[in-house]
Amino acid sequence: MRYSQLRAFHFVALKGGFSRAAAAMHITQPGVSEQVRKLEQDYDVLLFNRERKVIALTQAGEQLFLLTKQFFEIEQHIDEYLSEETESYDQNYYS
Repeated sequence: MRYSQLRAFHFVALKGGFSRAAAAMHITQPGVSEQVRKLEQDYDVLLFNRERKVIALTQAGEQLFLLTKQFFEIEQHIDEYLSEETESYDQNYYS
């Protein structure tokens, strides 16, 4: 499992489609599809039901989406914390 695969899965689930996820991630739609396909293959699990141009999370996909929401929220908190620490360090160091 790679970070890029989880991120692609998360954005597809969040945005409701591969093209919308690709636009939000600033990558190509085939790139997003490949990341999700590889994640599904590596773990032998179907994360999305795909019918024509409509996708829906499977039960496994719903469970993974709950986990990726937490994962990316924590990632955001870490980024905010480190940004605050950097600002604090810069203020103290350059004062």
